Amino acid sequence: MDMTDQQILASLKNNSRMTASDIGKRVALSVPAVSERIRKLEEAGIIEAYTVKINRVKTGHKLLAFVFVGIEHSKHIETFRTRIVACEPVLECHHLAGEYDYLLKVLVEDTSQLERFLSDTLKKLPGVVKSNTMISLSTLKENINL
Repeated sequence: MDMTDQQILASLKNNSRMTASDIGKRVALSVPAVSERIRKLEEAGIIEAYTVKINRVKTGHKLLAFVFVGIEHSKHIETFRTRIVACEPVLECHHLAGEYDYLLKVLVEDTSQLERFLSDTLKKLPGVVKSNTMISLSTLKENINL
């Protein structure tokens, strides 16, 4: 990956709907050359997906929480992973080193929905023995890529 590829990625990070023509003007390449480079970046797995950033508050999802989760025994890990990945409120799930086994980034409408998630979903999963929830008051920076 050279500097031109990095510039193409920067353009797509800024606006994933940017046309090859607009990118070509920024990086001084023809449309076919830009398209070919994007294709190669996709084939190499460097570009995994094209997405859109949605304003959470405007969609009614006003509460962002981070939940640390402790699993009792390794025999429960696969069940936990399968079920937690399928949970709609869970935006991210990270396997951790340290006191807790997983960190979840959870987005819900309000505290009652968070309570339902914690009580009716998370704590009923086999092997979940402890959790610690922190509510985000505001987000100063949030990027999905480097």
